[in-house]
Amino acid sequence: MSPDLKPICSARPQAPLPLPASMPIDRQRAIMVGAPKWVNGTVLHYAFFGTDDNPAWAPANDSQADAVRTAFQTWKAVGIGLEFQEVDDLAEAEVRIGFEQGDGSWSALGREILKRAVTERTMNFGWDLTTFWGARTAEHEIGHTLGMPHEHQSPFSGIVWDEDVVYASFEGPPNEWPRDKTFHNVLRKLDPAQVEGSKWDPDSIMEYPFPAGLILEPEAYRQGIEEPERISQLDIEWMRAWYPGERAAAEKLIPFKSAQLELDPKQQADFTIAPPASREYEIATFGDADTVIVLFERVDGELRYLAGDDDGGEDRNAHLKLKLFQGREYVLRVRLYWAGRSGQTAVMYW
Repeated sequence: MSPDLKPICSARPQAPLPLPASMPIDRQRAIMVGAPKWVNGTVLHYAFFGTDDNPAWAPANDSQADAVRTAFQTWKAVGIGLEFQEVDDLAEAEVRIGFEQGDGSWSALGREILKRAVTERTMNFGWDLTTFWGARTAEHEIGHTLGMPHEHQSPFSGIVWDEDVVYASFEGPPNEWPRDKTFHNVLRKLDPAQVEGSKWDPDSIMEYPFPAGLILEPEAYRQGIEEPERISQLDIEWMRAWYPGERAAAEKLIPFKSAQLELDPKQQADFTIAPPASREYEIATFGDADTVIVLFERVDGELRYLAGDDDGGEDRNAHLKLKLFQGREYVLRVRLYWAGRSGQTAVMYW
């Protein structure tokens, strides 16, 4: 095994989306690519496990947590329309970060983290983050949290592996993986419907370095793939497409009055809701479309998640039913995955 092999991200397997094979490929692609993504404008709260929560998951020192804080700042600085806020209470955090050594570095993919119990990690770092490679690892795992898959597993990369060498390399140090983990994280190709665009970005922060001897094709990479130096320009472009830094002003949604959504795939519309009375309301989209809707309440100047629904790939519309209170401010965000032949969809609350 080459001594240049680095420890790399050991992403956990995910349950596949239950989409029917008969579904048109453009609709499948829109749903599969969009499913992990957050609605634009989301505030992602993150917290670190401490010794009182689980000693094995606590950072060894402040420098490890500081490296993660810096990585969040680096992502924010590229101009994406998400916010990152550290909180002390794990129950208030969507992103819960552990530092268990020996468990590898990994993160759940995008909105998958919402399915994890508040006592569970959604991200872990298994090696020192104060090195250059450690800093890139922190940015990489946050990329997963934003909904980005591994770049080297793109079906458009054209990579042909020397599989026997790959398995032998990863079963030794520093990774010490069984064959199934090596297959899942290195050799397995993503479904083309899961991948945006049709190009491979070897400079992506979601690409991992490989030493010489693992890749047979393309010939240019037989000597390996270099360590990513930073978040690449294509990374930035893809993330800004999903999370634009500038957003249109939110419109006011009026009870019993539908608002037409003139959106292209990936686009989002934001609405404010000021309930005229305190009672149970329903919020729903209408039309032949796949959407995700998320409702927030403004508390002490900050939007806090209340509820969401995703109808992607289902023969129904997104729908929420919950009590809203007069005098409080709510924000509804609607993101479109795909629209049917009419291209018409709308949202209303009543």
